[in-house]
Parts: sequence; C-alpha cells; structure tokens
Amino acid sequence: MDLHTLKIFQTVAKLGSISQAARELQYAQSNITMKIQQLESDLQTTLFHRHNRGTALTAKGSMLLTYTEKIFDLIEETKSVMNDDQTPCGPLIIGSMETTAAVRLPALLSKYHKDFPDVDLTLKTGSTEQNIQGVLQYELDGAFVAGPIEHPELIEKEVIEEELVLITDTIHPPISSFKDIQTRTLLVFHAGCSYREKLEQWLRQEGVIPKKIMEFGTLDAIVGCVSAGLGVSMVPQSVVTKHVQDGILRQHSIPNLYGKVKTVFIYRKDKYVPTSLLKFIDLLSH
Repeated sequence: MDLHTLKIFQTVAKLGSISQAARELQYAQSNITMKIQQLESDLQTTLFHRHNRGTALTAKGSMLLTYTEKIFDLIEETKSVMNDDQTPCGPLIIGSMETTAAVRLPALLSKYHKDFPDVDLTLKTGSTEQNIQGVLQYELDGAFVAGPIEHPELIEKEVIEEELVLITDTIHPPISSFKDIQTRTLLVFHAGCSYREKLEQWLRQEGVIPKKIMEFGTLDAIVGCVSAGLGVSMVPQSVVTKHVQDGILRQHSIPNLYGKVKTVFIYRKDKYVPTSLLKFIDLLSH
C-alpha cells in the first residue's frame, strides 16, 4: 500500500466509477482495476461493490477512505508547517453565518487584509451546521458559528453575544406572545441555521404549529419579504437596527430563554494552526 495506490482508491471512491477515475487520472482503466485488486489483496478485504452503474464502497472501503483522507490531510499539513516562515501568507478560508458576515465582519476583514495583504483570504457563508462540518472536514480553516459548540475536536473562542428579535412589517401590532403571530407565515433560513432552531424551540414551548414556513437563502431576501408584509422572522437585532431606524421594519422583543445566542469562532484542535490563522484569531480579541 503506497500513496499512489491510495490516491487511485480515493478517486474511484469519490467518483463511484473505475472508468471515470481512469479519465480523471489519465490512466488506462485496466491499470486502475489492477491497482484496486492489488490493494484489496494486500488488505485481504473487499473495498468496493461492483454493479452495472459503477462502484460503491463496502463498510471496510468507507473506513479506508476515512483514513486515506486523514493521510492526505496530514501530508498537506506537513507541507504547510515546513513552508510556514511565520509570515502570514497563502490561502486562509473562513466560514461564517450570513448575518455575522453582513454586520460583524466587514471591518474585521478590511483590517486583516490591510495588515496582511499576502494572505489570500476567502469568506464562505453558510448555516452553523454547514460551517461546523466544513471545519471538521478540513474544508475551512475556521468559522463563525452560533455557540456553544462543545465538540471534542474543536476549539471555540467566544466573539459576541447576539440579542435576537422578531421582525415584522411596520404596521404590525405589538406582540405579547407567539400566539399573536401563529397565523402568520414564518420566514426562515435553511435547516441548520441556529436562529431557526431557537425559533423552533420557542414554537414547541408555546405549543404552536405555524401556519406556513418559507425558507430563504439570504438575509436580504428575508428582510425584503418581511418589510413587504409576507410574514415574520427572527434574526439578530444588530442586522436590522438600521432597517428599524429607517422605518422599514418593526422589531419585537423575545423571552430571554430564546432571545440570546453566542457567536463563537471555531477551529480544529488537531490541525496545525498557520501564522495566517493565528493572526486572524488575535484580531478577534482587539
């Protein structure tokens, strides 16, 4: 078993086809087949189920894929350690909830870019669940998510505590309980959003079944539709302060049990922390 063979195995596993892997790697299909058979012989186990549509991993094949990806991640990490001369540079991929990216990050990212122009900083927005998985799968160097997380493989650093509010159009009457809006459409982010989870917790506590739920992918879409009277939503107060001041939205307070959420920055415990990420984390404290 060598790295070359593991790379072939990984490619077949991800593409689900020996022929597609052969095209991807620019090898003869017979060579791919021979390498897989040799690997199965060396390990004395079957790694793939063959069928007329291609291949599918066996249970042992899935285990080997997990270890294979760890091996290649470790190789990349080793290269990073060897090349890191303590000068922040190279790629840095940060994940964030969209609301945090819209309000909390512009000034931070601007300062970081100004201080460390040689870092190729990329920001990817997604739900808390998507960002957690991104960090765990080594796709993100770090991410801003709703906490607490308390995951054994992650380090978390508290950034800020957000106050959540209900938002409606400006002509909506005051809200004293969730039953005041149970006939309204709820406008929410996709599943995995922490604010949506808080809203659903409150729903269950109140024993309320919403009339209709509509999912949106962006904050701007939710704000625009709420202001037009389509329904109500629950978001951090910080992201709608200006809209409320401008008379576009009306905000309503939420019981303390559901009205607070911490934003934390997470990164892996077992991964080498490059200088670019260390400087980014340092900036969070200032």
